[in-house]
Amino acid sequence: MKLDYDFSIKEVSEAYDGPVGILWEVLMGDHIHVGGENETQRLAEKLEISENTYIIDLCSALGGPARFLAQKYKARIVGVDITETMLKKAEQRSKEAGLTNLIEFRTGNVLDIPAKKNTFDIVWGQDAWCYVTSKSRLIQEAVRVCKSGGKIGFTDWIFGSIPITTQEEADFLFEFMIFPNMESIKGYKNLLDKNGCKILEVEDLQEDFKKHMHLYLDKVHALKETIEKEFGEDLYIIAEAGVNAWTKAADENKVSRGLWIAEKL
Repeated sequence: MKLDYDFSIKEVSEAYDGPVGILWEVLMGDHIHVGGENETQRLAEKLEISENTYIIDLCSALGGPARFLAQKYKARIVGVDITETMLKKAEQRSKEAGLTNLIEFRTGNVLDIPAKKNTFDIVWGQDAWCYVTSKSRLIQEAVRVCKSGGKIGFTDWIFGSIPITTQEEADFLFEFMIFPNMESIKGYKNLLDKNGCKILEVEDLQEDFKKHMHLYLDKVHALKETIEKEFGEDLYIIAEAGVNAWTKAADENKVSRGLWIAEKL
């Protein structure tokens, strides 16, 4: 079965420059990842973020996690993203929050991170690396910019424990999300191992993922009139069908979400 799709970074960026980015913010808030601020807090605690920890957030989107980390911990953060609209909003919101002394945003492709090697205490990512075409290259780059003894901590949408059963189902799931491919729990672990990292923690967040997908589906239904008014009836139909398909696939353990924390040796 084909599970690799020809979605380029340009297509993902164009989608998030438009109504797709706005829609996901409506559903998830400006953190734009499952669990919002609570999950950012959870990952920060696991990575032992503290004052002056130097973090790079790969695929930083609207900068919600960066602002949270700067406000709560006084950490220093560099956010990297390729989508112009997301970067402009992130910069403006960080300026309004008075956090420009702690947060910097850089335009860049995370397959060629705009940063020098051995720079950051923490390489951070939340539910966005599923959009990156080469997970192998991404992990190589994450390790390159991380200091020796630093940590790489991230969450991502992944394959579940049960295989997707038909090509039609796979096509709809991937095309709705514009995912070029996905990894698995074991796949990311192997990539970290292969690139000189010590695995500290791996967690399958399947049950939590199911719960949140149902919450997002309920929210789509509740916001039907708003979505149709702001974006049109066609987008509502697509959004409802797509979130419903992902919720069903999550319930069947075909798709999931995971967490990985590793130390660069």
